This record gives sequence, C-alpha cells and structure tokens, in this order.
Amino acid sequence: MPLNVPQRPDPDALLAQMHAQERSAARGRLRIYFGASAGVGKTYAMLQEARRLQAEGREVLVGVVETHGRQETAQLLEGLVQLPRRQVEHRGVRIGEFDLDAALARRPAVVLVDELAHSNAPGSRHPKRWQDVEELLEAGIDVLSTVNVQHLESLNDVVGGIAGIRVAETVPDSVFDEAAEIVMVDLPADALLKRLKQGKVYQPAQAERAADNFFRKGNLIALRELALRRTADRVEGEVRAWRIEQSIEDIWKTGAGLLLCIGPDSAGEHLVRSCARMASQLGTGWHALYVETPRLARLPAAARARMLAALALAEDLGATTATVADGEVAQAAVDYARSHNLSKIALGRSHLRWPWQRQVARRLARLAPGLDLIEVGAPAVAPSTTPRPPAAQAPAGRIRPLPHLVAAGASLLTAAAVTPLLPWLDLANIAMLFLLVVVLVAVRFGRAPSVTATCVGVACFDFFFVPPRFTLAVSDFQYVITFGVMLAVGLITGHLTAGLRFQARVAARREQRVRALYEFARELSGVLVAEQVVEATQALVQEAFGARATLLAPDADGKLVLPDAPPPGFDAGIAQWAFDHAQVAGLGTDTLPASSVFYLPLVAPMRTRGVLAIEPQGGPERGRWTLGPEQRRQLDALAALAAIALERVHYVEVAQSALVGMESERLRNSLLAALSHDLRTPLTSLVGLSESLLRAEPPLAQAPRELAQALHDESLRLVTMVANLLDMARIESGQVRFNLDWQALEEVVGAALRASSAALRRHHVTVRLPHDMPLLRFDAVLVERVLCNLLENAAKYTPPGSRIEIGAAVRDALVEVMVFDSGPGLKPGSEEAVFEKFTRGECESALPGVGLGLAICRAIVEAHGGRIRACASPLGGAGFVFSLPAGQPPATPEPELPTDSPHE
Repeated sequence: MPLNVPQRPDPDALLAQMHAQERSAARGRLRIYFGASAGVGKTYAMLQEARRLQAEGREVLVGVVETHGRQETAQLLEGLVQLPRRQVEHRGVRIGEFDLDAALARRPAVVLVDELAHSNAPGSRHPKRWQDVEELLEAGIDVLSTVNVQHLESLNDVVGGIAGIRVAETVPDSVFDEAAEIVMVDLPADALLKRLKQGKVYQPAQAERAADNFFRKGNLIALRELALRRTADRVEGEVRAWRIEQSIEDIWKTGAGLLLCIGPDSAGEHLVRSCARMASQLGTGWHALYVETPRLARLPAAARARMLAALALAEDLGATTATVADGEVAQAAVDYARSHNLSKIALGRSHLRWPWQRQVARRLARLAPGLDLIEVGAPAVAPSTTPRPPAAQAPAGRIRPLPHLVAAGASLLTAAAVTPLLPWLDLANIAMLFLLVVVLVAVRFGRAPSVTATCVGVACFDFFFVPPRFTLAVSDFQYVITFGVMLAVGLITGHLTAGLRFQARVAARREQRVRALYEFARELSGVLVAEQVVEATQALVQEAFGARATLLAPDADGKLVLPDAPPPGFDAGIAQWAFDHAQVAGLGTDTLPASSVFYLPLVAPMRTRGVLAIEPQGGPERGRWTLGPEQRRQLDALAALAAIALERVHYVEVAQSALVGMESERLRNSLLAALSHDLRTPLTSLVGLSESLLRAEPPLAQAPRELAQALHDESLRLVTMVANLLDMARIESGQVRFNLDWQALEEVVGAALRASSAALRRHHVTVRLPHDMPLLRFDAVLVERVLCNLLENAAKYTPPGSRIEIGAAVRDALVEVMVFDSGPGLKPGSEEAVFEKFTRGECESALPGVGLGLAICRAIVEAHGGRIRACASPLGGAGFVFSLPAGQPPATPEPELPTDSPHE
C-alpha cells in the first residue's frame, strides 16, 4: 500500500461509532475529579468549576458536597443552590443522604455529587451513590463528582497491600472508564502532609490518627503513582480511540510501546527475554508478533514448536501475543504497530544467505520511516538445536515431486494441444495460454510448482513455436525479451496467486473456527442440564482439535468426579491440581509437562466449574502437541463458554430450588396462620371453661379439681403455641408493625419476669443490670416476648432448682442482653440449629412445644437491627445473648430544683 494513500475506514466501526454517538447525545456527561487521596483538592476544584459554569449561565445544583469542616471549601458553596438532603433513619440515627428524586424533579443542567464511591443508607433506592449518578446521566443531566484512587475496584487490593487498609466502598472501573472527562487533581506528598498538619484535611483528632496510619509519606507516594498511571491509561485509550475515529495511520510517539517480531530461528527465546528486559527498563507494555508467510507455513514440526514456545514465553513474561498470516513480514509488522500505536520495533539480527535478499529491517525503514528500529544481537552462547533431519525423515519440509511433475506435464500438454492450432493463433496468444496454466498450477499446488510450470512453459514456447521450431535457438533478439517477460510474468503471477491461495486458506481456517464457536455458543444457549454441556464440549474439541476430550465436573465437596473410562494417560491428581489452582497443567505447559494429557480449568465468573482433559491423537507424536496463539484463544473461548453454560445451568437449578422453597414456605405460613386463627376461638373457650370448673360452687373434690387444673394449664400452653404460630407467620409475612420508642430495659425485664412467673416458680432467678443502662429504642411488647421465650425455654430444659441469670452490658454501639442457666446446656454444634423453625432441643421428649420460640426471638431481634446467638453459660448450662443498637437517646431536661424564698 502506498504511504500517501489513507486507509479506508471500517464501515462496521463507523456504524458502531454513530450508534455510540447517538446514545451519548441523549445521555448526560460525567466529569470525575480524580486524586490519590483525600485532601488533594478534588472537591475544591469541583466547586470552582461549578461556580464557573454558573457564571456562564448554566443551572448548577449542589446535590451533596462533603466539606469535612474545611473552611475554604465551605466558602465556595456560597452562592450555589444546594439541594436539601433526604433524611434516612438507620439504627436509631438520622442520616442525610442525596435526594435523587428531588434532583430528577428539578432537572438542572449540572448536579454536583461528591464522593462517588459512597454507600447509601439502607432504604435508599440504590445501594451505591454511583448508581444514583447513572440514573442522573440517563436523564440527560451532567454530573460533577470526585473519586480517590483507592476506591477503584481493580486497584482496591493493590491499595490494601500498600496501606494495609482495605477500603470497603468501591466504584466499578467501567464507571470510571465511561466518564466523559477525568480531571487529575495532584499534590506532592510533602505538601499534602503539610496540609494535614495544618488541619486542612481532617479535624485535629482525626488528622492525628490518619498521620499514624494511612497518611504516611511512602503510602502517599505509592498512591500518587497509581493515580498517575491510571490516568495515563485512560488518556492512552482516548488517544487510540481518536486515532481510530480519524483513521490516522502515522504513529504518535506518546508512549514507548514496543513490538517484537519473532521468527522461526533458534534465537526466538533470546529475543523474547531481551525484549522483556527492555520493556521493563522503559516501563512500558510490549507485544510479540509472529507473521506466518506461505514459506513459514511449511516449516518442519520442530521449528514450528520452537516458534510457539517463544510465543508462549513472551506471554508468560507479560507480552500481548498475536499471529498474523501475511505474505510480507515488514508490511504486516508496520500495520500491527500502527493499529496499536507502537513506536518501537525490535527484531533479531539476520544473516542472509544470498546478497540479493533484502533485510526485513530495511523494508521496515522504507515503509515506516518514523518507527524506531531496535536490532537485538545474537546470544552469547548459541542455543542447542537438534540436527535437521534428512528429507526422508522430515515430511513437513521435504519436496514432493508429484506437484512438480503435474506442473511440467500441464505445460507439455498445453504445447501439444496448441500445436494443431498454430495456423490460427498468434504467438502472443499462445504465450497467454502458458501463463494461464501457470496461474492454474499456482492456485492448485502453490508457489514452487508454479515456478516449474513457468520454466517448462517458456522452454516449450521456445522449442515448439518460436522460429526456428523444434530447436532452442532464437532467430530474432526480440524473442529473448519475450522469453524474459514471459518468465518474469509467470513467476510474479505464480507468486501472487500462491500468496492469495495462502491467504484464502488462512481466512477459511479462521472462518471455520469462528463458525464453530458461534454454533457452539448457540447450542449452549438452549441447554438445560449439565450433561448436554459436557456432550457439546467434547464433540467440539474432537472436531476442531482432533483430540479426545473429557469434561470433569466437581461434586458438592469440590472434588472432581472421575469418568468411568478415563483416557490412557489421565492423572486424577493433575486434574484436581488444575481445578484447585485454576491453572492449566499437563502436556505443553510448565506444570508436569511430561503428562500426555492437557488439563484446562473451566473458570466461570463465580468459581471454577470443572476441568477439560484433552488427549491429543496421533500416537507417539502427540508429545509434541502444541497450540498456536489463535488455536489457544479458540480453546480458551471454548472453555469460557462451557464454564459459563455450566454456571448458568447450576444457577437455574438453584433458582428452581429457591422458588420451590419459597412456595413451600409461603404455603406453610398460610397454613399456620389459618390454623392459628381457627384454633384461637375454641382454645379461648376451653380456657374459660376450665377456669369455670376451678371456680365452681360448691368446689370440686380433690381428684376432679386436679383434672380441671391440668386441663387449664394445658389449655394455656396450647394457647401459647398457637400464639407463637400466628406471630411467626405475621413476622415472616411482614404484617408486624413496630412501635419503636425509647424504653428502659429494666422495665421490660420486670414485665417479662411477671409474665413468666408461673414457669419460673421452681427456679432461682437473678437479675444483674448495670445501674447506668442507657435508654434503648425498641418495641417493648416484642422485646418482652423475646425475654419471655428465652426465660420459658430456660425453665423448660433445666431441672427444678436450677439457676437462671439475666444480665446486660454496653459494648461499643450495641447493648447485649444475656440469659444464662445452669442446666444441661446445648449439644455441641447445635448453637445455630436451635434457631431454626420447628427445631427442638430434644427431638424425642415429653416436654411440650413445637420449636418456634427461639425462631421468633431471632426474627424479632434481627428486625430491630440486632443479632442473637447461643453459647455456653458461665453457670455451666446454656446461654443466649441478643444485642440491640444503642443509638443516641434524646437528651432529657434536668428537673428544676425548688428555690427557697428568703425568710424575712
């Protein structure tokens, strides 16, 4: 392609660009002020921009801005319209959050939303603030926001390793990358530490803690480097997008991108290692490219394996590898460098056999004068190479005589067929017929047989048709020129035709791979069981790679289920290692390469779903089984599709099981509610009748009175069970409304003791509550039910005379309430199971109950924002501890003391 002719833009890319522009036209623009840490001035810069936009006449609304007590930042808010915050109550504390609905109703031109990674309070429409911003952008509203580098999801663990603190609030990198603008706000570490000491970052007490932990100079320098590199990556993407949009072919040396051209010689690994060191010194990424020409496509198996090993080494050392099929190495390398904006090309020093052969470096310099060419010298110690096998032992590199014989025969047949037509055909037309034969031979057999057809055709043309005929003598010198032109045209035509044949064959192979993946994805989209995924995957591997495949899936314990008929060289230990570590192993890898089976883990987004064991076919040569980059990418894509299909099938089963469980739970709750409603009336009548018998006049005799008392007690117990059933059904259906108010825990404990006095009359109860217990915000009736259930449970499972103790303690922002007993205690391992519905402490017991008391306790406590757990009691039995949020009780006015009037 001439250097001055611009490349025609890709129509598909232009169409996709038009669609993207249409979508972005109706969407708001997000500008993110990005910094290395708090205090660099992101919010300050955002407010300055807001004031500038307001001065230009745009409607600016401050949605939420956190000043953190900084006076300079607060001064910039003056004159800007601020949106009142939405008050959300969480655990007894009122929190001011961004009012998304109010912002959407006002529809300003620009909204300021500080701290993009902030987590919204429970009860908000979205759990994250960046999701609020997405809704604003979809409504066509521009947004200004701020983000620190530690809040980016991809860098969260890196920052955690540097600073020793793992940040919980993160923003997906897609939100950062899709922002319209990124403004880097930078400040040196010393200047930031100075601001921290001056109280311009945090309040003095908080600043002192920050200086001892996060705000260390080393941490700040490392975070600054991360922020600068992340911004540079973003700008590099913008440069590449602009070059594609404008169809710019010239390389812009905005970076030090490096491209290594790998050849089939034995110094490939030396080139890879040298280029990896060079890229590390330059601090840039690098690519490794192998250009497969028609000549290189006929390489012996050993040379091809050596080239693939060099590519694999480059990928292990961090390079982006690619294989391109082209007849011209230099042009392919230049095109690849231009498309990826790589300004430097490294290649090995070539030693030419013939003086007329042009070096690749010279052709690169002619095609792209602006590129930097780096020529890597030969290794100090020549790599060990196996001697080249003779022609009889190297079928991949030997010359096959049959195509050459067919090419020579085709030229001779053409001469024999044209000889009777000599009186009617001119010599120029006869020459064209010989050139046609050359083209046909090149299409069918390739370049070398076309050369044979050209030489034989020129000889036949001279011998049979050029005067004097039947001799190789030439009577006219112009025929010598004809022979030369005919020979040159034949060679060039054969070369070009063979190159096109090679390109067509490569394109057909690529189309075949793409079609196979497409059909595989379409087939997997309709599977419903894992067995269908296994069959489809094994069939495709057999067809595309000519290898036997076995897909191994794990059981519930994470152990691979072995097949009934494993491949001959299958090793269960290697397969399990590949599954546990999510890494390839076996044949052709760096992990146990002596194995004859290649183990590929099926890694899905959530977890590894299995292992694909591939056994190449081909007898003793299978140990040399290697995959090119394109074949490896196809295999990786196949494995990814299979893993996603297995994960989808798994979650379909999980969803079905969950749906069945939800329907069963709903049916059970409805049944319980119906039974409890229908049983309450007759039970109330039964309790009333039993009380009437006990109060009958004249009084009953001793025996009938005992029966009436037993009937009354059992009726009350049955009423309690039915009440528990009804309460459980109402709590799970969400029909219980909480009457939250600030209460004294002592009063609720006393009410619970009075309500449970009948069950506790044979036990020793001790109450130990601190005298300075704060007020708590809860529903007194429901918390009393929790204490009653815990006390009755302790009385039920402990023998008469046992000790029961009620205590409380304030721990941080929680108040813990404890109920201990001195009974037999809980069975080991049942601390969590006792809170399940219809679970009893003793499965076979004469003690009454249906196992709902503790389940109701957990439901009530968790509805209040607390937790309940079972543990061992310090008294030797069982203990139950539940916690409630302490909150901030309202201030109570101090009583006014009476003033004594002075005596006169």
